[in-house]
Amino acid sequence: MHPVDQRVAALAPARFTSPSVFTWVILVGFAAFFIQGFLSVDVTFARLIQGFGNLGGFFAQAWPPETSRLEPIAWSMLETLNMAIVGVTVGVILSVPMALLCASNTAPNRLVRTLSRTIVATMRTIPELVWALIFVVAVGLGPLAGILAIIMDTIGFCARFFSERVEEVSKGPSEALTSTGGGRLSVIFGAILPKSMASMTATSLYGVEKAIRSAVVLGLVGAGGIGVELSTAMRMFQFDQALTIILVILVVVIGFEQISSAIRRRVI
Repeated sequence: MHPVDQRVAALAPARFTSPSVFTWVILVGFAAFFIQGFLSVDVTFARLIQGFGNLGGFFAQAWPPETSRLEPIAWSMLETLNMAIVGVTVGVILSVPMALLCASNTAPNRLVRTLSRTIVATMRTIPELVWALIFVVAVGLGPLAGILAIIMDTIGFCARFFSERVEEVSKGPSEALTSTGGGRLSVIFGAILPKSMASMTATSLYGVEKAIRSAVVLGLVGAGGIGVELSTAMRMFQFDQALTIILVILVVVIGFEQISSAIRRRVI
C-alpha cells in the first residue's frame, strides 16, 4: 500500500465489524422478546384514543388543585423525607462494611467475597416494593416498614457501587502504608476509604434521590408517607387533592435533585 494511503487508512474512522454469532443470537432473542411483549399488551388505536380521553377527563376533574388539606399533605411529605433520609443513612453506613467484604482488594478471602456479593445481589434484585410488603407483614403498617425497605434497597444499591470504587483505588497509597508496617485496617482507613469518599458521597446522594421517589410508592402499600395520602385520594376519586399531592411531590423531588447536584459538583 502507498504510504499516503496508509496514513489515510490510519486516520480513517473505525468501521463496524461483522457481528459475531453470539451477538446475532442476543439480537434475535431481544427482537423476539420485544415483538412478543408488544403483541401481548394488545395495543390498539381505539384503546389509545380512549386512554387519551380518560386522561383528559382526569385533568379536567383535577384542575384546579384542592389546597384545603395542604397542611396534612405537607406533614405527610415530611414523613416521606424522614423515611428516605433515615433509611438511606442507615443503609449507607451498613453498605460500607458490606462493600469492603465484596471488594477483591479488601475481602478477607474469596469465600467471604462471594457470599457477600450474593447477599448484596439478592438485596438489589428484590424490588423495594416487595421489601415493603414483607416488612408491613413483619412490623405492621407505618413508616417503620418503609424505612426498613429503603435500608435493604440502599444496601443493595450502594454496596455494589462502593465495592466497585474500592476496587478501582490505586495501589500506591495502600502499598506505601503496607511497607511501613500498616495492617489491613490501617490500609483500609488510611488509604482506601479516603480515596473512595468522594465517589461514595455522590452515590449516597443518588441513593437519597432514589429513596424519596421510592418512599412515595411504598406508601401505596401502607408503608407510611405521602403515598398513603395519594392512594386514598385516588381511591376516593378526589382527583383535585391527588393533583395537589403530585405537585408537592414534584416540587420536593426537583428541589432535592438541585441541592444534590450542587453538593456533587463541590465534592467530586
